[in-house]
Amino acid sequence: MSSERIIYMPLGGAGEIGMNAYVYGYGEPGKERLILVDLGVTFPDMDSTPGVDLIFPDVQWLAERRDRLEAIFITHAHEDHVGAVAQFHEDLGAPIYARAFTANIARRKMTEKGYTEKSVRTVSAWPEVTEVGPFKVGFVPISHSIPESSGLVIDTPKGRLVHSGDFKVDHDPVVGEAFDEELWASLAEPGVQALMCDSTNVFNAHEGRSESSLSSDIEGLIAGAKGMVVATTFASNVARVKTLAEAGKRAGRSICLLGRAMRRMIEAAVETGVLKEFPKTVSPEDAKEIPRENVMLIVTGSQGERRAASAQLAQGKYQGITMKEGDMFLFSSKTIPGNERGVIRIINQFSEMGVDVVDDSSGLYHVSGHANRPDLEKLHDLVKPHFVVPMHGEHRHLREHVKISKSKGLRGVLAPNGTMVDLTGERAEVAEYVETGRTYLDGSVKIGALDGVVRDRIRMALNGHVMVNVILDEDDDPLGEPWCEIKGLPEEGRSRAPLLDVLEEDLSQFMGRAGSKTLTDDDKLEEGLRKVTRQSAQNEIGKRPEVTVIISRLSA
Repeated sequence: MSSERIIYMPLGGAGEIGMNAYVYGYGEPGKERLILVDLGVTFPDMDSTPGVDLIFPDVQWLAERRDRLEAIFITHAHEDHVGAVAQFHEDLGAPIYARAFTANIARRKMTEKGYTEKSVRTVSAWPEVTEVGPFKVGFVPISHSIPESSGLVIDTPKGRLVHSGDFKVDHDPVVGEAFDEELWASLAEPGVQALMCDSTNVFNAHEGRSESSLSSDIEGLIAGAKGMVVATTFASNVARVKTLAEAGKRAGRSICLLGRAMRRMIEAAVETGVLKEFPKTVSPEDAKEIPRENVMLIVTGSQGERRAASAQLAQGKYQGITMKEGDMFLFSSKTIPGNERGVIRIINQFSEMGVDVVDDSSGLYHVSGHANRPDLEKLHDLVKPHFVVPMHGEHRHLREHVKISKSKGLRGVLAPNGTMVDLTGERAEVAEYVETGRTYLDGSVKIGALDGVVRDRIRMALNGHVMVNVILDEDDDPLGEPWCEIKGLPEEGRSRAPLLDVLEEDLSQFMGRAGSKTLTDDDKLEEGLRKVTRQSAQNEIGKRPEVTVIISRLSA
């Protein structure tokens, strides 16, 4: 009996929304040839990851087995699927396969990091397949909120796997390919061992709406506006950008795109032929000279990003353009959980200017790019898999998706990040658990989540910081009094005396009491000074700050 097996293991994207990275393998246990599907990012927040620029999956397990990694396949060009391809190219080294639009975006990322574009290979849609090692992989068009989204057919010697990618059932998506039920049903004909399936909207019991259903409502809203109109959406949602631009044009407005990501996505869509018609746009310089009632801006920053165009406009001015009372700002997007604070901040800033803000609470100006529960069930029915393995969702989404699968008589498999599942036989079995985590891009350096850098930054933010300086002479006697510098702490405490004076007095008393064993031992002296500082601050301000001790010794 052959010992070769099919394995599946998410390194990111299963137990969270974002940071997608899914490993597939085939071969003898411990010797499997591997492919990776998607390599994305997620975004930081000031509460849990202050100062961090981007968050990546931890791919150390895969990097240690790079000699077995055949290729990387990218399903579509959203940042949570393609955003990390250049960041880990040196670690993984495998060729990257994608359809034309996604490949265009991936190549831009590679060149920005100084890598050759040749690492990214453009492939055509199903029925064309790419053979790598024991795998035959085909890109199957599927509707989503970005052009040329694809699911994957992954054929192995022991059965077919189907990876849905992000998708929705949309028969008229405006831009990109419609959901083709006959095509997806045909994938089931040889039998499908496992369907790895999007779980984002599993709790929504209503059928999903088409992108094309938005046009009339958006046009009516813009036509009724008196001042300048500004709209924001996901830059990657090319269909929505087109819908907004065309509605603005029909309302007699000149269209201006603001934000690097917005322009980059439209350029890529035009270059690759997925966007054949787009209204003529004007530059920000020209937009300033046009009467406000005749201008519509389409801008980045739908999630409250601080450096994006929306936030800059809310703070006063962006590229010389300001908003005024009577203007209208439209959020043609859904706020991703966790981003509410940034979006509400922008809404309030616009409100203070007298700008009318319209969000998607009515459901008229945005539709999701992900399948709701009825659409997930439709894909189950079309593909008829032996196993359903939920992905792309928080743990609660995965668990609910498993329940739905089982209620339909399918075998649901719960496999969050780090769970290696053997999908070869009649029953899916956990083969191994792998330690997974996160990697942070902090400036230009990648650091591990457990390295302590972000932890220390949070502790300083919560508790403040004190730097203690002492000098000892050649005989190990204190030279002068200790002195402190404080950051992020109040100037006065409970005693109403300056906090610096209180700290320095308590430290001076400690130095006066310290014996020679302490004064001659840097470790003991540092420990004592830190303890006194934190206790003194606790008594004065009710906080124990982070403390850095600098001991200087004069040599003979």
